[in-house]
Amino acid sequence: MDNKTEKFFDFINGKTIALCGIGGSNLPLIRLFKKYGANVLACDKREREALGENAEKAEQSGAQLRLGENYLTDLGADIIFRTPGMKYYMPELTQARENGTAVTSEMEVFFDLCPCKIIAVTGSDGKTTTTTIISEILKAQGYHVHLGGNICRPLLPDIESIKPDDIAVVELSSFQLISMRKSPDIAVVTNLAPNHLDIHKDMQEYIDSKKNIVLHQNAFGKAVLNLDNDISYSFRDDVRGSTYLFSRRSPVGNGAYMDENGKIIMSEYGKETEIMNASDIKIPGLHNIENYLAAISAVWGLVSAETIRTVARNFGGVEHRAELVRELDGVKYYNDAIGTSPTRTVRGTLSLYDKKIILISGGYDKKIPYDEMGAVVPDKVKVLILFGATADKIEAATKASPHYAENNPVIIRVADMEEAVRAARENAVSGDIVSMSPASASFDMYKNFAEKGLHFKRIVNEMK
Repeated sequence: MDNKTEKFFDFINGKTIALCGIGGSNLPLIRLFKKYGANVLACDKREREALGENAEKAEQSGAQLRLGENYLTDLGADIIFRTPGMKYYMPELTQARENGTAVTSEMEVFFDLCPCKIIAVTGSDGKTTTTTIISEILKAQGYHVHLGGNICRPLLPDIESIKPDDIAVVELSSFQLISMRKSPDIAVVTNLAPNHLDIHKDMQEYIDSKKNIVLHQNAFGKAVLNLDNDISYSFRDDVRGSTYLFSRRSPVGNGAYMDENGKIIMSEYGKETEIMNASDIKIPGLHNIENYLAAISAVWGLVSAETIRTVARNFGGVEHRAELVRELDGVKYYNDAIGTSPTRTVRGTLSLYDKKIILISGGYDKKIPYDEMGAVVPDKVKVLILFGATADKIEAATKASPHYAENNPVIIRVADMEEAVRAARENAVSGDIVSMSPASASFDMYKNFAEKGLHFKRIVNEMK
């Protein structure tokens, strides 16, 4: 444990720390802060019954519970750790700052204390897969990698054991980035499109949040930007260090690109290295070629081309991303629960198959448009099964497509996942593909996309 971390733990001794949100990611923080003498308040808008065993685990770890509608009122805390899903400018947090309380987040503190190189990835789509690919390549090269952030787990609980020669690979959401004033050593922006406008006040705030991943780099930082995405590419004007671009459509001077023959080439300061052919990538889809281009640009100089090739040929992808669940009666069922935005469903599920599919979509409304998705659905989908808060918007966008005609696609409305899978099976024939890709968040019926994906897989696997 380095000196900076020791000073932080000395600082929190005797302080009252409020952790907002009682979930799996905050439970390790309770134990960490209690270990170093802090008084910990575990705060959540939900009541004890809704929290289930997490409330008991929080208490067993030494936290005092603050629950219910007024969970942020009169906390008396010295430090508040907000959960990423909380609006940064919500009145309670603004009032706390005005009263002299420090309002921070687990990721902000991790960035302040981390003694090793940090590679961080953000974007509207592809960030989890890109983050995972970077981690897999670095591990295959022999590095000790700490993988976390928005992807799966908090990293601050690991801070005591992280060594200077390790590498932290972090996925960052706009909710995490909005208040961050420190950027990673290597920053990757996969792409940007309208998303999370239910939380952000407008698209500009969403973009500005994402921009924090490069804004605070120094002259030795490295930014990896998507030449094929106008918003990501626009960040180049704010980069202080070196800029690497990646493109599936055009050669680049610094970065990775795919040529017209499908060769993936790394270009750096006039020297080009052929890495592999796009056909070497095990996980399917043009979007995954882009994910590899971003990852290669990020890790170049740290790993060999052979290591990249080995990972590309063997890495089978991340759960809930075009994941084959089962084949039954000649019909293949895919779980693409990670399709939490229309652009992700378009670039993912709707780009993968050479035939029209049966698509299950719909979920929580993030107040984003569905025009792009609706425009392509008639060409890609034979049966569209909809449920959830966004069902009306997806149906309206589909019917507004110039390619739409009656029963192209057939549109079926259902109440829940059980009915959706049943409808898919009733309308499928041997050789068909069924994909559950919500094009929406899952908070109207589920805790998160993973819970939705697991529910879909359970129903499919239980079919007789």
